[in-house]
Amino acid sequence: MKYVMLIFQGDALQRQAELPEEEKKQVWQDYHAINETPGVTPGLPMGLPETATTVRVEGGKTLTTDGPFVGMKEAVGGLFILEADDLDAAIEVASRVPAARYGGAVEIRPSEVYW
Repeated sequence: MKYVMLIFQGDALQRQAELPEEEKKQVWQDYHAINETPGVTPGLPMGLPETATTVRVEGGKTLTTDGPFVGMKEAVGGLFILEADDLDAAIEVASRVPAARYGGAVEIRPSEVYW
């Protein structure tokens, strides 16, 4: 089964920025190791939420808003696709994402086709 793994940064970026250099290197090595895990299709790096543009269509008119339009502290910071045997295997990979241990979280969603 394929799973979409959404990485929510929370305070992770700020907390990681305060780490000693050696620990920062370890964080990047951990992300690299996840990208090399069999079954993982890495996503593209995402900019900070402040760089986002949000698009809505109301009454046939396209509306844009600078910045994210999320009413929550934890905006999506990245994603990747994982092909795994089951949810337990997906949870094991998610637990290795550095953001999850530095104040963020990883949301796991089964990939489903509706059309």
